[in-house]
Amino acid sequence: QVQPVESGGGLVQAGGSLRLSCAAAGLSFTPYTVGWFRQAPGKERECVAAINWNGGSSDYTESVQGRFTISRDNDKNTVYLLMNTLDPEDTAVYYCARAQYLSRIENGFGSWGQGTQVTVSS
Repeated sequence: QVQPVESGGGLVQAGGSLRLSCAAAGLSFTPYTVGWFRQAPGKERECVAAINWNGGSSDYTESVQGRFTISRDNDKNTVYLLMNTLDPEDTAVYYCARAQYLSRIENGFGSWGQGTQVTVSS
């Protein structure tokens, strides 16, 4: 099954930054919306950010607004998530997936990657 590949996770101290990448790897991200999701232990998966097909519109969950920035490079078929001012509450496995329309509703997304672990120490 072809699926996107996430990378860029790791261990960072609170207040630090990471940039995650989601490479399409055999899929196409055009003309799809791409979303970044996260799932912390014992919690449901949530969409933290999504970006429409041309990067003209994006949507963020309230807890990351002003700290996270989603962007895309359609020439490289890659979507990024820049995470600043990280907090231990941001610790989770981060996944990317694509959807037909701009939304943060999970059941609209498919073609999930394997995820990348982000751990923020206090």
